[in-house]
Amino acid sequence: MKRARGRLRIYLGAAPGVGKTFAMLEEGHRRLSRGTDVVVGLVETHGRARTTELIEGMEVVPRRTTLYREASFTELDADAVIARGPKVALIDELAHTNVPGSKNAKRWQDVEEILDAGIDVISTVNIQHLESLNDVVEQITEVPQRETVPDEVVRRAEAVQLVDMPPDGLRRRMAHGNIYAPEKIDAALSNYFRVGNLTALRELALLWLAGKVDDQLDQYRAEHGIAGTWEARERVVVALTGGPEGDTLIRRAVRIAARTKGADLLAVHVTLSDGLGGADPAHLARQRTLVESMGGTYHQVVGESVPRALLDFAAGVNATQLVLGTSRRGRLAHLFSRGAGATAAALSGSIDVHMIPHAEAGKGARSVRSRAALTRRRRLAGWAMALLGIPALTVALIPFRTELTLPSGILLFLLMVVGVALVGGMWPALTAAVAGFLLLNYHFTPPVGRFTISDPQNLLALSVYVLVAVMVSAVVDLAARRTREAVRASADAEVLSTLAGHVLRGDAALPSLLARLRETFTLTSVTLLERVGEPAPDDQSEPGSWRIVATSGGPPCTCPASADTDVAIGGDLVLAARGRLLDAADRRVLEAFAAEAAVALRQERLRREADLAGPLAEADKMRTALLAAVSHDLRSPLASARLAVESLRGTEIDWSEEDREELLATADESLVKLDRLVANLLDMSRLQAGVLGLTRQPVALEEIIPRSIDDLGPLRDHVEGDISVELPEVLADPALLERILVNVMSNAVRYSPAGQKVLVTASRHGDHVEIRVIDRGPGIPREAHERVFMPFQRLGDRDNHTGVGLGLALSRGLAEAMGGMLTPEETPGGGLTMILTLSIPSRAHP
Repeated sequence: MKRARGRLRIYLGAAPGVGKTFAMLEEGHRRLSRGTDVVVGLVETHGRARTTELIEGMEVVPRRTTLYREASFTELDADAVIARGPKVALIDELAHTNVPGSKNAKRWQDVEEILDAGIDVISTVNIQHLESLNDVVEQITEVPQRETVPDEVVRRAEAVQLVDMPPDGLRRRMAHGNIYAPEKIDAALSNYFRVGNLTALRELALLWLAGKVDDQLDQYRAEHGIAGTWEARERVVVALTGGPEGDTLIRRAVRIAARTKGADLLAVHVTLSDGLGGADPAHLARQRTLVESMGGTYHQVVGESVPRALLDFAAGVNATQLVLGTSRRGRLAHLFSRGAGATAAALSGSIDVHMIPHAEAGKGARSVRSRAALTRRRRLAGWAMALLGIPALTVALIPFRTELTLPSGILLFLLMVVGVALVGGMWPALTAAVAGFLLLNYHFTPPVGRFTISDPQNLLALSVYVLVAVMVSAVVDLAARRTREAVRASADAEVLSTLAGHVLRGDAALPSLLARLRETFTLTSVTLLERVGEPAPDDQSEPGSWRIVATSGGPPCTCPASADTDVAIGGDLVLAARGRLLDAADRRVLEAFAAEAAVALRQERLRREADLAGPLAEADKMRTALLAAVSHDLRSPLASARLAVESLRGTEIDWSEEDREELLATADESLVKLDRLVANLLDMSRLQAGVLGLTRQPVALEEIIPRSIDDLGPLRDHVEGDISVELPEVLADPALLERILVNVMSNAVRYSPAGQKVLVTASRHGDHVEIRVIDRGPGIPREAHERVFMPFQRLGDRDNHTGVGLGLALSRGLAEAMGGMLTPEETPGGGLTMILTLSIPSRAHP
């Protein structure tokens, strides 16, 4: 029978040295003492004696040895652990990257295989290795983390235990030599292990673990059907109606949330299930931006009852406090209903409810004026039926009033009133009902011909007739009005949906947005204006006070006063529309467009600032790298040349002729290196400034390549050329081509094993020639092929003793400037091949 998947336990730390591995080994000993089958899959002791002591007495699964670049590395042998089949395996450093050529790229993938085999695993990880926090940690510590593990892997663990230590205690442990070797202590304390860094990393670890605990709590409450609020963490929910008072409520909710460290802020708007609420999209869009700028989140829910929907949402997110605005309704409305706020407070249970006063309180419910429910033609037809149809029906029934009973007459008149209501709406129907009441009383109710009623039964019948006619008229009119509002709301929603999609899709969001607005409302032009300078009392009509940010359509508006409709966005932006005057319903959608236009403008400006800052950051990065890199490379040849010259000039030692030649050769070689370094730096500067001068002309490779090999100086003996004289000429600048070949060949010689020569070959391929510089060195991993062409990069090196790391970057830049390419390729059997591709002059084509 297949074993169930193993369980994962992780010890999480804020930084190296807090005691994660120690805690893992102690847990292993505790389980071992209870008789559990525990093995050590892999533990990194890092030379720490106490950690090594804890491994004693435990079975250790042998590691797997892997050869990489002529060096041996040991890694976790997941297959051996699975074959051993223990109950628990201790595996250190979950985020570790395996040596290339291993079965899995990451150790956490090995752990997944072991878990799938039914073996429990106890592991360790530092907070800086979590994928979601990688960039945050780099920003704090200024140290990039190459080894990461997906958050989901750690979240799936059955238990995550924090191994915590105050920053001062961790620094004392470091100073005592319990973490790093003595020669690394000062550098670590001055850089990564600063108090500020450790405090920030500790907070990250605590917050991440609090989030996982929160998820576990939500899962437990859901599994056990617990609907009540558990005040494990403060969560403040603020209810937004879409009115102007929302800004006040949000700011008050932010202050309430700020009283508790780590409290969450959630804003929610309830849309009634009939879709006909009076929320203003512009207000909601602005308030959503406000909430998110203050660190909160915005949510929208649908419900039949506003108080019930609010409380259901608050209970669902385990909220502890609910912020509501006081009712806008008048005193008369409170006689019939206590309102959403009072109802929510009465039903809130353990949730604290804050009723916040605001400027809109008591002004009456906000209503949205809409156009007439029915068209003008239908209303005219309704009035015609009411004014002509009722008298016509009376004339038609008078000859039959002796046979016609009053109830029958009432039903016929009621039928006419319903017809008028269906065609013309409420007011023509009410007029028809009143007219029908009078005509029934005069012509069909005894005493006939008088506006008096002798029988109380007849009075009741006529009164019920009027009441039913009024009710039917109101219902029909309301249904027609709701239908029109629903159609209007659907159209507005479609426009806003298209608007959102348009903004998200286009790179040039602002022009696209204005064009969409102009098309939607058939306007002549739409212009986004920005105020220039400080606000003035009469600047609305002054074109000089406004600047056109973007426009679409015909002649743009130059100031808000020249527009048919304008919408203010904040204090300095105005969306001005020209073409026709928009009604209130259209203006609401226009305000939503205006809010999106402000967001699009802000995004556009941020993008431009980022584009401008990018080159400056790159230049600053290059300048910093240059200062760090050239310090040794400039000093070394200068010192060698100076020492050789001073030795020759000295009179204390009588140098032999052989010694003098050697000193002169040393000075010459050092000055050649210095000259090459300065030339490379100057050419790289010219390349990046775009002012490098070159002359492309036909060049014979059988002349250039031997000359380039000679330019290598003492390194020439390590290069072998194999160039056919039958090769066509290539288009290149002779001097720059020679520089490229010298840089690439010297780099190949530097990394070639002793006794192995670098081979230079060339061959024709269609309309271009490929020059190959082949070495048998350690090679470069495929994923690092592009990285070697970055300035000041020396792959695998951690000092400046092997060159400034500029040669390959310069060589590629020069090749591309000449219309060629420089690309790396793995040498069969090991090593690296640099391929320089150059085009053949058109006259040389066969």
